[in-house]
Amino acid sequence: MADKRIYVLNGPNLNLLGMREPGIYGSETLDDIASMLEDRARELGVSVEVRQSNHEGHLVDWMHEAQAEGAHAVLLNAGAYTHTSVALHDAIRAIEVPVIEVHLSNPHAREPFRHKSWIGMAAKGSVSGFGAASYRIALDAAAAL
Repeated sequence: MADKRIYVLNGPNLNLLGMREPGIYGSETLDDIASMLEDRARELGVSVEVRQSNHEGHLVDWMHEAQAEGAHAVLLNAGAYTHTSVALHDAIRAIEVPVIEVHLSNPHAREPFRHKSWIGMAAKGSVSGFGAASYRIALDAAAAL
């Protein structure tokens, strides 16, 4: 199982976790989440590759890389691109690697513009609303695929 590599891709503004609206996104930083995922990945016998970019094209390129590198799955928190990016939707559909959408907050309990997810329309599944634990839940699901 150790050859099961799971990409964890994070979109815009997630580099500001811990400082940005902690009442919505929590006090954990992206580094805290990455450490938690690395620990859980070891327990599951998988590995994680955690990345973040504020640029949509990087996320698309990394999904293509996940396909080329034979990744087992991708966890994608696309941030605000969730609600706007047809390019990310198309990238998910273009690869065979299963993608699991992840959100710290519950987009359906927030502003109406957050209720539509281009990512969710293409993803294998979605986990949201559990803070940093959303990532752990998604990792458990990805490892079980």
